[in-house]
Amino acid sequence: MHTEAAVNPAHARASRWPERYKLVALSVIAAFICYIDRVNISVAVIAMQEQYAWSETQKGLVLSSFFVGYMLFMAPAGWLANRYGGKVVLGIAVFWWSLWTVLTPVAASLSFTALIAARILMGLGESAMFPAVYNLYGRWVPIAERSRAVALLIGGIPLGTMFAVLSTGWIVGTHGWPTVFYAFGSLGVLWTAIWFRTAYNSPGEHPRISREELALLEADAGTATDTTRDKPPVPWRQILSSSAVWALIINHFCSNWVFYMLLAWLPSYFKTQLNISISTAGIYAAGPWLAMLVGGILGGLFADRLVKRGVDLTLVRKGMQIAALTGTATCMLLARDIHSPGMALGLMCGALGLLSLSWSGFLPNHLEIAPRHADILMGLTNTAGTVPGIVGIAITGWLVDVSGTYTTAFALAAGVNLFGAVVWLFFGTARRVID
Repeated sequence: MHTEAAVNPAHARASRWPERYKLVALSVIAAFICYIDRVNISVAVIAMQEQYAWSETQKGLVLSSFFVGYMLFMAPAGWLANRYGGKVVLGIAVFWWSLWTVLTPVAASLSFTALIAARILMGLGESAMFPAVYNLYGRWVPIAERSRAVALLIGGIPLGTMFAVLSTGWIVGTHGWPTVFYAFGSLGVLWTAIWFRTAYNSPGEHPRISREELALLEADAGTATDTTRDKPPVPWRQILSSSAVWALIINHFCSNWVFYMLLAWLPSYFKTQLNISISTAGIYAAGPWLAMLVGGILGGLFADRLVKRGVDLTLVRKGMQIAALTGTATCMLLARDIHSPGMALGLMCGALGLLSLSWSGFLPNHLEIAPRHADILMGLTNTAGTVPGIVGIAITGWLVDVSGTYTTAFALAAGVNLFGAVVWLFFGTARRVID
């Protein structure tokens, strides 16, 4: 395989930090920005609801509308990343969703319909986040570092969520809710400028990568270091007929049910169910995301250590995923009749902390069962994984309106998780199944 490294002497002049680490770091920051822009409305919407006199059902529609655009463009985003490379697709996507973040207050002032449209368009941009990064990870991250790299990437989610829920309440109280969207949206524009100056689609294209790092990536059997030129057709029939792929699709859906429900409703749960002020609700809501961040990173280190010691990769992925889903389901069931803020906080920390073990379960699995088409596969499975962002968030709002509590919503979430665990037990695998 021909690469620029064979003829470019600049490869010998590498920086002390491996280039793959820099790419992973920028990807993590992108995930952080993605989630501060996505989550800020879960706190800001409380003030928006008071200003515009929305019902809980209307608030649920505002929170869930983002996922319409997110779901509809997910599969096309995977194809675009596979065809044109993750660098361009991710760079354009971050700029696009940042623009619509800034325009959110303007849309809200125009009409409820305009706000829904703005949230859908923002979701369209964010849909490219993970397919584009998986396209890059498929070339830049070797097998032995995969759990950690994915855990760090997904760690940007609770980190961004935690930052958003902690800062948004203060910004809303001090400067008003529109300021949140202006400030957070501008960060994405800055990131875009840095990204286009420093990122490369493939190790072979990078003018400053060391010969040692390039050799490591090219020698790794699970890393696809080829460029986007002359790519073979996507094997759709093979993908859609694989039981391993369907196990992955179902588990992406099931894992995201609790995640998206808490992402949207946790501040409201602490405020309305436990009678906590909006600023305190933001602080309480940050705790579970900190637990998720810590649990996910520790889980990634643990999973990579097991792989390094020779434990079967399928066993590692099954163990981490089943522990995540069953543990989270247990916490949700226990939280149904809790009225103490401290106990509720502990169970929500447990739910998200345990759910983060899935970062070393189903999430790296895309790169293992289809290393050359992980971007396509991520677009496909994350389409299913986005359905809870629409259906789950909306159903939660409806159940709270009907019952006045979160009891039924928590029980439903637990059942969804247990179903996913059973499917993964029987059909999950880390064996390569897509050529």
